[in-house]
Amino acid sequence: IKKKKTRRQRSKKMLKFDEPQCTNPSCFFCSMKEPNPFRRRSKLAAIFKEIPRTESKDHVLVLSGLWNIAMSEPDDPEFPSLGLFECMSELIQKAIKNTAWLLKDQNIFIPYYAAHIIGSYAMNKEDLASLAVESKVSVVPALLELLRERISWVEQRAAARALGHLASHEKSFGAVSVFEEEIVKLSKEIARTCLKNVYKSFLGVEDSLRLKYQSDLLTRGLGGLETENQKAEEWGIQLQCWSLDLLNCFASRVNRKSPGGIGLIKTLCKTEFGRSRVSEVREVIERLCDLSRSSDDWKEMALDTLLLLLKDSNVRVAQVVLQDYHKIKYSGLKMSSEEAQRSIESLWEVKVERKKKEKLMSEAELEERRKMVKSLKKQGKKKFLMGFVEEAMEIYTVGIDLCPLDMIRDRVVLYSNRAQCCLLLKKAESAISDATRALCLSGVDDPHGKSLWRRSQAYDLKGSARESLMDCLAFVDQRIQHSSTERVPYYAAQMIRKQMKDTWAFSGFDSKTGESDGWKRKEGK
Repeated sequence: IKKKKTRRQRSKKMLKFDEPQCTNPSCFFCSMKEPNPFRRRSKLAAIFKEIPRTESKDHVLVLSGLWNIAMSEPDDPEFPSLGLFECMSELIQKAIKNTAWLLKDQNIFIPYYAAHIIGSYAMNKEDLASLAVESKVSVVPALLELLRERISWVEQRAAARALGHLASHEKSFGAVSVFEEEIVKLSKEIARTCLKNVYKSFLGVEDSLRLKYQSDLLTRGLGGLETENQKAEEWGIQLQCWSLDLLNCFASRVNRKSPGGIGLIKTLCKTEFGRSRVSEVREVIERLCDLSRSSDDWKEMALDTLLLLLKDSNVRVAQVVLQDYHKIKYSGLKMSSEEAQRSIESLWEVKVERKKKEKLMSEAELEERRKMVKSLKKQGKKKFLMGFVEEAMEIYTVGIDLCPLDMIRDRVVLYSNRAQCCLLLKKAESAISDATRALCLSGVDDPHGKSLWRRSQAYDLKGSARESLMDCLAFVDQRIQHSSTERVPYYAAQMIRKQMKDTWAFSGFDSKTGESDGWKRKEGK
């Protein structure tokens, strides 16, 4: 054992002897190896002061290393306490002011790394975020320069992320809010136009004309053109989400768990003024309704947002839906919207009248109704198969009206079958409504597969590609779980392809103008 140890020690000494000795006393990587913690900290603090004031090809390697450390250990306060934030801020300002320096060697990578390092350390710890804005050279003005797209959309994305993290903490929000008017204006503009910008400046450009440093940042030397395009799409969507999250921080001060746009709408609906403005936009209300009755992950947040609107009696949505229907029904009055009148009449019938009636029925009467419902289901199916769709729909409607509330499975089938009739009659909204009722009755744990597929078709008919895609994916998942085969049905695969294309973030952009003009994607892109 002793002989083995001595051999290892000799080999280590030989390796150390063969390694080229670093002659730079201010080398970051050598300072990181310093065993004495006091010396190490002193050297690193001096290096952070020196980097913005000197020129070296190694600076980009230092920032790349710092970026890796910040991404893996964002809660470590050592580097921020040694003047890291001042160093990153000064480097960004230097890149903005000195174009010759920015384009020299590999310096073009430095602003991107610097903004991401700031954002990573400001992400979780409020004290670190506070240190970033209270340092001698505050990071906010430098990040704001990048948010203005003084370099490109790549650095703008990193700046939006960093500013969002700073604005999410109470202690650092004040420093960001000094520039509130401009940041809010920029964030709205970025959220509205960033996808067009990314497509126009990168995705829609010939490979040979793309900026090489952007391609290198996207792929990091791994993967080819396909990986580059996928990452560019991902970064473009992230830029939009982070700009919306930045807006959300100003709307709510601290609300970091919001998924971009829907989170911002929910935040706005927490105030009386916000609810009044949101309720005036019909497209937003319709989008919330579609999202709340879909298989999308954010449907619960959409439901919460609608509830905030409905609870406010001063907004139009509540006036339409939550009027005292008892007074309206028995006073011979009519609601202002025929659609709302029909919807609330149906709801009233199920929730109030039907329950009262069935409580007064004898068991014999209920059993007779059960038999009639079974018969009506068969009649409706027969008419449907013969091609008499409207007659089949009428039969299913009668069946729904007669079906006792405890016959849940039969009600699921009746609503689902009527949804299919509505689909063939091109009544998308009615089909969505009936399929949703069937799914509510079937439960979340084991949703009715046919209803998922029919609602997916109805959303496709309506032009709601995302909702159609989510329902179709849920249908495929449900089918695989309850089937011996794991093959995806051809018709479902076709629907997924169609909706994936339609929901692609950059669908419809023209590479020359950046405007939506039909999807003209090149082969292989």
